[in-house]
Amino acid sequence: MNKSNPQFTRIRQMERRLTSATAAVNRLEAALDKYQAVQEAIAALNEYYGSDLWRQDLADDEAGRLPEGLKRGVLSEDSIWNLLTDVHDLNTRLQQLATHLATK
Repeated sequence: MNKSNPQFTRIRQMERRLTSATAAVNRLEAALDKYQAVQEAIAALNEYYGSDLWRQDLADDEAGRLPEGLKRGVLSEDSIWNLLTDVHDLNTRLQQLATHLATK
């Protein structure tokens, strides 16, 4: 087989592109499925953050009324805020990408 044949070179290049694009699409599809599945959890965290219940839980934590081994990342000022900011940025990016792809 002549490796310098332009046709063979083109086919090999397109095959690499097909392999790469197929893998990326499959990974994105799986990631979007997972992202879609956690939308209810994100909405619940958004509602909880800054609510009276969240403030009471934070006050109880600060007063030492919560068990020592209880995970309490949701009570930090940054964890939910960072997640919600990331969600907003991701949703904006998805909208921009969808708009861009729709105009092609």
